[in-house]
Amino acid sequence: MKKILSTLIPHLYGQWLNVIAIFSPTRAAKIGFQIFTTIRKGRVLPQQKSFLDAAKHSVETIKGHQVQAYSWPGTKPTVLLLHGWESNTHRWHKLIAKLREHQYHVLAFDAPAHGYSTGKKLHVPLYAEVLRHFINTHKPTFLIGHSMGGMTALYDHYLHPQTTVRKIVTIGSPCEFEGFMHHYQNLLKFNQRVWDAMDQGLKQWFGYHFTEFSSARFVAENTLPGLLFHDKLDKQVPYTASVKVHEHWKNSQLILTEGLGHSMHQDEVNEQIIGFLEAT
Repeated sequence: MKKILSTLIPHLYGQWLNVIAIFSPTRAAKIGFQIFTTIRKGRVLPQQKSFLDAAKHSVETIKGHQVQAYSWPGTKPTVLLLHGWESNTHRWHKLIAKLREHQYHVLAFDAPAHGYSTGKKLHVPLYAEVLRHFINTHKPTFLIGHSMGGMTALYDHYLHPQTTVRKIVTIGSPCEFEGFMHHYQNLLKFNQRVWDAMDQGLKQWFGYHFTEFSSARFVAENTLPGLLFHDKLDKQVPYTASVKVHEHWKNSQLILTEGLGHSMHQDEVNEQIIGFLEAT
């Protein structure tokens, strides 16, 4: 029954959008985007509280959201961590321990609608505005982003190439927004009219068509050193996404693994990150 409902409910949403789009494509686009960006999990779990509560740094008001920030002091340059979709800062606990061993100053925050931060929705342009606030305020030297967080880091640098950031690491990050929209369309089964309305809506709201919102495009003139990790068996984001970004990012290194999954919390990954940060 659960499997049937998990398929039927998205299809009902899709049919609803199809009907709305007949009368108002703009309204269908807005509703479709609201559904797409709604966060359903990623709040702080009981077993995550002690780790996060001990490092609470500040709550900052950004774009109408109360954003929870965390800090682990160190004597070396600042590393700012960006978690992925429906996650929170706790996902970094193993890397944070390794960074602290090497005396880095570590900063992180829960994206809107995640962890302790307020809100119900998230998309890359909003995430990037929050990131920009933290870059302007805390002047990090390094950015490390997992999945959506990595895409956000690359998008921010595309918008603001003059920055204190000197290196960027991405882990299991997507490349093409259009791919997510195809997955969304396949899930809800909405028609071409809705697709076109949402594509036009994205252009109106953020300045990009689906095909234009691309990390490969964002890194084309990125001169910073970059390190990209991706597992060949990643079930959330295909590894070809990082391959494509690497092909367009002249000063990047690509490390492909097999069997480490999408999260890539393993010690071997964290050791390679440290090595990249330490290299001159």
